[in-house]
Amino acid sequence: MPHETLLKFNYPHTLVQEYAHWVVLLRPKQVTVGSLVFACKEELTRLPDLSPAAFAELQRVTSDIEQALKQAFTFDKINYLLLMMVDKQVHFHVIPRYASSREACGVVFTDADWPKPPDVTKGVDLSEQQFAALLALVKSHWPA
Repeated sequence: MPHETLLKFNYPHTLVQEYAHWVVLLRPKQVTVGSLVFACKEELTRLPDLSPAAFAELQRVTSDIEQALKQAFTFDKINYLLLMMVDKQVHFHVIPRYASSREACGVVFTDADWPKPPDVTKGVDLSEQQFAALLALVKSHWPA
């Protein structure tokens, strides 16, 4: 059974990729284009409590994330935020950062906070069709 944090981010409907210990989800509210959440499947609330296998897999997950987002959107920087204030299970928000606007799925995305820290409470709400197209686009760039 998926834990509370996975369900909060609409798993499995937002699923980009599933690994043995992690899932990568397209963030429902796009802070910048390609914003993701990746969450550990283990029901833990502290990063140090992750299993050694989950820690080991973290390298592959982040490498795949950066490869896919670089190919899809040519980000300038990438931010990984481990907040866990409201959603308690271990998860990261991945916010690609852009010095200039990007267009995807008929929407122009601007990184309003560049080069300052991102405001994860803001973002673009997409229609169901736009979200589905963006999800398909990110998946199409995912490493095999």
